[in-house]
Amino acid sequence: MTTTATRHLTVLYDANCPLCVHIRHWLLGQRRLVPLRLVPAASFEAQRRFPQLDHASTLKEITVISDTGQVWTGTDAFIVCLWALAEHRPKANWLATAAGRPFARAAVYTASTWREAVRDGSADLAEPACADHCSTPR
Repeated sequence: MTTTATRHLTVLYDANCPLCVHIRHWLLGQRRLVPLRLVPAASFEAQRRFPQLDHASTLKEITVISDTGQVWTGTDAFIVCLWALAEHRPKANWLATAAGRPFARAAVYTASTWREAVRDGSADLAEPACADHCSTPR
C-alpha cells in the first residue's frame, strides 16, 4: 500500500464573518508545516476548485480539503488546521484523541455559536468584533 503525503490544504472560510476573517489572518501569520490555501467559502473560486462540494454547507462550518481530495468539516477541520501549524501540531495530535476531542468540539461549538449570534444580530457588541484588523486584503 502506498501513501501520499499531503502537499497542501485548502481552508474554506466565511469571508463575511469577522471571526473567520480574523482566524484566516492568524493562520497566515503562523509557521506552517503544510501550506494552507485560504479561499472564501461558496465563492466562484471555491466552486471552480471543488464542484463536488455542497457550497451552502461550507458557509455553515469550516471545511478543509487536502490536495489528495480528502474533506474535513467542523471539529475535524479545526484539528486539521492546527495540525498544519508548526507550533500547534502537538496540540492537534492531542485534540484528535478521545481525551482531547471534547475540547476541540467545544471550541468549534463556541465559534459557531458566536458566528450565529453575530449573523442574527443578537450579539450585543459595542464595536465590530475585530475592529479594523480583520478586513480582507484585496
